[in-house]
Amino acid sequence: MRAIFLCAQNLINMESPKVTKVTTHVLQEMKLHSVKISMLTAYDYSIAKILDNTGIDVILVGDSASNVMAGHKTTLPITLNDMIYHASSVTRAVERALVVVDLPFGTYQGNSKEALCSAIRIMKESAADTIKLEGGSEIIESVVRILSAGIPVMGHLGLTPQAINKFGTYKVRATDAEEAEKLVSDAHLLADTGCFALVLEKIPAKLAEKVTKEIKIPVIGIGAGSKVDGQVLVLHDMLGITQEFSPRFLRRYHNLNEEIKMAVENYIRDVKNVDFPNEKEQY
Repeated sequence: MRAIFLCAQNLINMESPKVTKVTTHVLQEMKLHSVKISMLTAYDYSIAKILDNTGIDVILVGDSASNVMAGHKTTLPITLNDMIYHASSVTRAVERALVVVDLPFGTYQGNSKEALCSAIRIMKESAADTIKLEGGSEIIESVVRILSAGIPVMGHLGLTPQAINKFGTYKVRATDAEEAEKLVSDAHLLADTGCFALVLEKIPAKLAEKVTKEIKIPVIGIGAGSKVDGQVLVLHDMLGITQEFSPRFLRRYHNLNEEIKMAVENYIRDVKNVDFPNEKEQY
């Protein structure tokens, strides 16, 4: 308990990220003391190790792996076994960050017993810290059952990519009064049920601010403005590895796509010209 307390204090004071482990309790303390939460995705050991060494607060093993790792058009095809594989790779690298894993489509909707089994498999087989589900009142039975097993749950409202076939578009959600009212209601429901945090994706900034002020758990936004408790982006998007995806909320901090291309082109040139390997690079 003392280690967790010191971890929270260091984060609150914005000191060096030499903390033992970010936990759900630490995130709650960060919201309480208005310290913003940083969150990025990772799907493999090498990248997760780099992220953890930067002092990132939360690493999300997202079902976005379906898009950026496997090349699918949606998040729907990725399986529970796939998620466990990616999560296991990440947790082997991480010592500090809180690791959250998405429950993939079809593993929790409409069947709370299956939801619990899916969550237990992720926790036991990947050594993750928490899981994340999309939806509100529609999946609350699954949330309750998972929480009853002592597994922390992060909620996800707004644009929910697993429901893309229902909505038929990736446009901004909750722009009309009825949907906005339901989102606020669902946010309270998830918080009151026991979720430790909530992701709000692609909704009006003022609505996200309202939810953040009204509920006691941390709210992490992606395309939800700056008045939330933290931010999350897909790593491949913010590093410029992917180029096709360019929503308004995405800030590209690098252009690795171009840098990787240049490095490989230089390698090809050196091989063709017998410049690699040179005498110092041989045995």
